[in-house]
Amino acid sequence: MPSHDLMGGKLHVYKRENSSHWQCSTYLAGKNWRMTTKTDSLEHAKEIAEDWYLGLRGKARNGELKSGPTFKKAADTFVAEYETLTAGQRSPRYVESQKDRLRLYLLPFFGRRLLAEINPGLVQEYRVERYKNGRNGKPPSRSTMHQEIVALRQVLKCACRHGWLEYLPDISAPYKMSPKIVHRGWFSPEEYKTLYEATRRRAQSPKKKRFRWECEQLHDFVLFMANTGLRPDEAKPLEYRDVRIVKDEATAETILEIEVRGKRGIGFCKSMTGAVLPFKRLKKRNNPQPTDKLFPNNSRGLLNTILEEEGLKVDRDGNQRTAYSLRHTYVCFRLMEGADIYQVAKNCRTSVEMIEKYYASHLKNTLDAAAINVRKARPIPRGRAEATP
Repeated sequence: MPSHDLMGGKLHVYKRENSSHWQCSTYLAGKNWRMTTKTDSLEHAKEIAEDWYLGLRGKARNGELKSGPTFKKAADTFVAEYETLTAGQRSPRYVESQKDRLRLYLLPFFGRRLLAEINPGLVQEYRVERYKNGRNGKPPSRSTMHQEIVALRQVLKCACRHGWLEYLPDISAPYKMSPKIVHRGWFSPEEYKTLYEATRRRAQSPKKKRFRWECEQLHDFVLFMANTGLRPDEAKPLEYRDVRIVKDEATAETILEIEVRGKRGIGFCKSMTGAVLPFKRLKKRNNPQPTDKLFPNNSRGLLNTILEEEGLKVDRDGNQRTAYSLRHTYVCFRLMEGADIYQVAKNCRTSVEMIEKYYASHLKNTLDAAAINVRKARPIPRGRAEATP
C-alpha cells in the first residue's frame, strides 16, 4: 500500500488496495482521524490533506475537536440492556416500538454525534426537524413526540450509568404550555344503544351467510367489552379458563370474574351483569376448550364499517372511536352511575389520576351542585333596627 508522510510525519497520505482514491490520516486529541480526498491525483491529494490537517489542528487548539463515545454506541448498549432486563416486565411489543423509534428517527439524527455534544439546543433542533419533516408531510402528534423524547432520555441515562456522560442534560420542551385536557372517544348512552343495535342487526342478518359467525362474534365482543372495561390487548389473549360465572355476594347478582393478563401484568376484573349473556353465547357458539381464546379473530375491520355506517366513527370533538372506546364507555358509565372512582380504577387496572384526567373532567355527573351552589347568610348591617311586630 503506497504511503507518503507530510507535516513532519504527522500526516499520512496513502492509497488502499482496490481503490483509486488517496486517503489521509492523522492522530489528534487522543484519536485517529481519517478522510478520503476523493481524488486519484497525488499532488491534489496532498493539498487537500494539508488543508484538512490544518483545519483539524485549529479546532483542537480551540477545544472544538472532541472525542468520545457516540450516541450510537450508547443506543446499542441501551437496546441490549433494555431487552434483557425488562423481560417479563415490558411487553415485547413495547420493546420493539422503542427500538423502532431509535432506528427510524433518533439514530439518523444523533447517531454520529458525540454524547458530549448532545445538549438542550441540539434536542430542540431535533424537535424542529421532526415537525418540519413528518411522515407524509404530517407533523408527529404530541404523544408521538413525547415517546421519542422518552427513548432519547433513556439512552442518555444509560450513557450516564456507564460513565460516558457526566450529567443528564435538560431535554424538556421549552415554551411548554399545559396541554388542553380533552376526553377520550367514548359512546354516550344513546350512541352505545345505536351501536349494539346495529351489531345485533348485522348478527341476525349478515350481508353474506358465510360472515354470520364473524358478525355474531362482533356483537358479543361489543357487549362484553362495554360491560367489563377490558383493554383490547387484554381481551385478545383472554382464554375461556380465565373467565368464571359467579354470584357476587355483595350485590347478589350474577357476574363474571376475569383473570386479566395485559400490559400491567396479571390483574382481576369483575364485570357488570350485561357481560354474562354474551359470554354464555360465546361458549354455546364455539364449544371451546379451556385454553381456546374468546376472540380469536380481529374484528376491527367490521367494527369500523359499522361505526362508519352509523355515523359513530368520530365524535363532535374529532376523536376517533375504536374498540378502545368501549373501555372508555365502561368507565364513563360507572362514574355516571355514582361508582367509587378508586374501585373503578382498581377494576380497570389503572390509576385514579388517569381516570380523573381523561374521564371525570368532562362528566357533569361528577359535579355536586349542592356543594357548588353554597350561599353564605348575609349579615345584618349595623344600626339597622329589626322590625317589631
